Amino acid sequence: MADTEAAGGPNLSLIFPCYNEEQRLPATLARVEEYLAGMGWSYEILIVDDGSRDRTLDVARAAAARNPRIRALEYGENQGKGFAVRHGALHARGERVLFSDADLSTPIQELERFLPALEQGYDVVIGSRALKESRLEVRQPWWRERAGRFMNFLIRALSGLPHPDTQCGFKLFTHQAARDLFDPLTVRRWMFDVEVLVLARKLGYRVVDLPVTWVNSGESRVRVSHVFNIMKELLHIRWYWLLRTPPRAARTAETGAAR
Repeated sequence: MADTEAAGGPNLSLIFPCYNEEQRLPATLARVEEYLAGMGWSYEILIVDDGSRDRTLDVARAAAARNPRIRALEYGENQGKGFAVRHGALHARGERVLFSDADLSTPIQELERFLPALEQGYDVVIGSRALKESRLEVRQPWWRERAGRFMNFLIRALSGLPHPDTQCGFKLFTHQAARDLFDPLTVRRWMFDVEVLVLARKLGYRVVDLPVTWVNSGESRVRVSHVFNIMKELLHIRWYWLLRTPPRAARTAETGAAR
């Protein structure tokens, strides 16, 4: 599954976009490190601090100091989850690139369900809570589930994507797909997942939805007040990429025009 850019890199790059995750991060890292060590894989964990106001960056740096497989990345002011994931993806060195929410709402063990799909020739594997095989062990409140279903309807209508759940924070990529899809990303906050999948479709990457186990953390940062900005991002994606063809990162690098 390795490509030339990832040759010599670890088997897996795991990206955690983090904003004010001081409390949850230590337990998350302990669970993930234990799991990956048990798999016998070479790996790197990229903790991307998105301008946190607490001690998230200090926790990340302390983890990196004790484990050379952990890297703490930061860029100053808060830019949004999409910007953080993009930053991590463009610094990832692994043959496979996974991003996950720091609360592990989708347990890291779900990675084992995703890996065979890459071996079968898929380039992008996305977790979906909407598939009937998914296990929602702790559900969201009823009103949030209904709002989520309405949002998924809007996403499909405006983007043309067929996926029933674009927003689950657990997605796996080949190294090259991660570079090609995150390099031209323009959305920094809420709807970056949608833009990534629109780009994947335009570039002809093979994408598959897989069921996941999911546990609602009860600490979602999406609020009703964000709906306007979410709609604005969806409309931006629709019109920005309607007639554009996204560049491939490898081709851009070859021409010496990489950003």
